[in-house]
Amino acid sequence: MARYSPERREALLKKLLPPFNMTVAELARQEGLSEQTLYNWRKQAKAGGAAVPGDKNRAEDWPAEAKLAVVIETASLSEIELSEYCRSKGLYPA
Repeated sequence: MARYSPERREALLKKLLPPFNMTVAELARQEGLSEQTLYNWRKQAKAGGAAVPGDKNRAEDWPAEAKLAVVIETASLSEIELSEYCRSKGLYPA
């Protein structure tokens, strides 16, 4: 069983976010990982307060750390990229 550093896990999870927007299945196939491994990493990242793809909870219910992570993550996105990101998360750009 391969062990991945926290930095590598974070880099892989970022591929699920804009601008890449890969699906878990695509990323698992590309990287030679099981989908369950990626789902577990995503769950752990969410438990740590990170905003993660596929999070269907209302933004109002997110912890402050997750909200800040989204603001930082989207700060450099163009208007079009921000709109796509918001649609994928069920958010409003405002």
